[in-house]
Amino acid sequence: MRSAILKTALSALAVVLVGSVPAQATGKPSTFDLPDGFQPEGIAIGPGPYAYFGSRATGDIYRASLRTGKGSVVSKGPGTPSLGLETDGRRLFVAGGTGGDARVIDLRTGKVIKSYKLATGESFVNDVILTRGAAYFTDSTNPVLYKLKLGRGGALPAKAVTIPLKGDIEYGSGINANGIAPSPDRRSLLVVQSNTGKLFEADPSSGATTEVDLGGEALTNGDGLLLSGRTLYAVLNRDNTVAAVGLARDGSSGKIVKRLTDPRFDVPTTVAAYGHRLYLPNARFTTTPTPETPYTVVAVKR
Repeated sequence: MRSAILKTALSALAVVLVGSVPAQATGKPSTFDLPDGFQPEGIAIGPGPYAYFGSRATGDIYRASLRTGKGSVVSKGPGTPSLGLETDGRRLFVAGGTGGDARVIDLRTGKVIKSYKLATGESFVNDVILTRGAAYFTDSTNPVLYKLKLGRGGALPAKAVTIPLKGDIEYGSGINANGIAPSPDRRSLLVVQSNTGKLFEADPSSGATTEVDLGGEALTNGDGLLLSGRTLYAVLNRDNTVAAVGLARDGSSGKIVKRLTDPRFDVPTTVAAYGHRLYLPNARFTTTPTPETPYTVVAVKR
């Protein structure tokens, strides 16, 4: 009897102890800090549970563990922005914003393998996507895509190719082409235009664009895009929302099937996935940046 009573008491104590442990102590943190003053914009995840973030202020690249939320700067920037990011597992492709450039960084050493000057005049190289044979960059100021054609084993080209955008997309004032992702059938690219909220299919060879039929809805303030199967996650930055768009296989039409919001959102810009979570850096565009301004990364369930 005494043994049974003791066993029951110990079981009850175990329940109390487990119940008193904060949720973050038993798993990956759902919110973690970036360095004060960092001004994040882009995110890329992998290989493994590591996320990379680019600084709008300095171009520094920060790596954080998704298991602990801890990290450090692994590549010093050139003093111009690092915006959209994409990784192939060994290299990080970086969109250079107002610097008008693109950089490719070795993830092991943090060193710049190669830098490309994409534009000589006013430009805003905003985001990047990797396909099987190329990297494509958007420019929010100029109606073009920039292409790095990759050779055998992912060999980098000597220079970039500029592909003029034509067809349905029309550039206006403000932020134009922003986030970019592949279509579900991988035959075209999807590009969101922030100022109009329109989504376009773009032919990666010709630059011809066709507006995606969203059933009358818009992705205004559309920023980073992430394709998962036939679901396109579009970050609507100043709306503090992620719109989940169910797409046709060829990407020609879609419907917003869900809108994700969270009180921790503070103008998130881009999104990447790990496991059943989406990770988004808070760019805090509505907050005047200082060297002491705090920034966070938020994880939400898909």
